[in-house]
Order: sequence, then C-alpha cells, then structure tokens
Amino acid sequence: MPFTGQAEANIDAKQRLAIPAKFRNRWDPQTEGDTWFCIPWPQTRSIRLYTQKMHNDLFTAGRRDPSLTPDEDQAELDVILHSVTEEVDIDANNRIRLPKWQVEELGLPREVIVLGAGDRLEIRARDQWQAEFNDRLNRMSELASRLARRNPT
Repeated sequence: MPFTGQAEANIDAKQRLAIPAKFRNRWDPQTEGDTWFCIPWPQTRSIRLYTQKMHNDLFTAGRRDPSLTPDEDQAELDVILHSVTEEVDIDANNRIRLPKWQVEELGLPREVIVLGAGDRLEIRARDQWQAEFNDRLNRMSELASRLARRNPT
C-alpha cells in the first residue's frame, strides 16, 4: 500500500489536519491499524506520518534483537526516536491532531502539502516545497544513481 502523489492541506487553529482523500482511500484501518504515528524530521522540516502497522514494522517488531546492552548509537537513536514520536487518532471527520510542539518546533505554517513517500506520508510547508520542487525533480536521477551504486543488486 504505497502512498504516492501530493495534496494541498491546511492545519487549523487546533493543530488538526484532514488526511486528504487520495491518501485516506489507500489506508485500510483493518489491516494498517486505526492510529497514526507522527515523527518530526528536522532535516526536512517535516512531520513523517506512519500507519500503526508500518510504525510497528519499522520501529518495534523484529527490527533487531532486544538487548539490555545495545550498541551506544542504537541506544541513542532509540531514545530520540521513541521520545519524539507521538501516536494520534483519526476523528470522525478524517482529521488527526498534530502534536502542537512538533508543528511549532518545525515551524510548519497553516498551509502545508501532504506528500506520499511510499511507506509514509510527509507534511511539509507548501511554499517551501513548491519553491524547491523543480530542483528536487532535477536531482531525482542523480539520487537514484547514487543509491544504485550504494546498493548494487
């Protein structure tokens, strides 16, 4: 169930964001879970939204062998990721209430764009995304080539 495409949206005064229909229609609460997980991503000034199932697949279930003495880098990443991740419910109007502190910390404006990013959705400032879009599009083949060199099949 990859999320693809993009849709304009707004964050209201109560930090609520309506999940755009094009993404809602790809999400099945019976198989994907009925909650979402918000993770702030400072490098891109975005909030990453994961379905309950994807969050569990990526961040908990079977990710690595549990240990009382994990590698120091892994232990630090675990505490950062899990302490900033917030679980949110979707209401009857298909809205989620974004954590206020995440919206403020990232400086997200009222007008945002919701991006399909395969296993997740990303919420970014609409004007910033639109200003950088052509540059990103032009870098797509370069990024694909670099990744192919890193991960030869």
